[in-house]
Amino acid sequence: MLADQGRAERFLSLTGLTPDVLRASLGEPATMAAVLEFLCSHEPDLLSAADALEVTPEVLARARERLGA
Repeated sequence: MLADQGRAERFLSLTGLTPDVLRASLGEPATMAAVLEFLCSHEPDLLSAADALEVTPEVLARARERLGA
């Protein structure tokens, strides 16, 4: 997600996180849920992330549901 500067800036602005805090908390379920919620809330971001990860958008949406986001 941080590879796209515009997307990264939007995410950090909306969450109030810093890049360092985000990196440090990536293994946390709440952080993963927040990232997935962010991606699933904007279809172009979801499609771009799914493409970069070589998965379908549905895989990301299911992961968000499993994390309770």
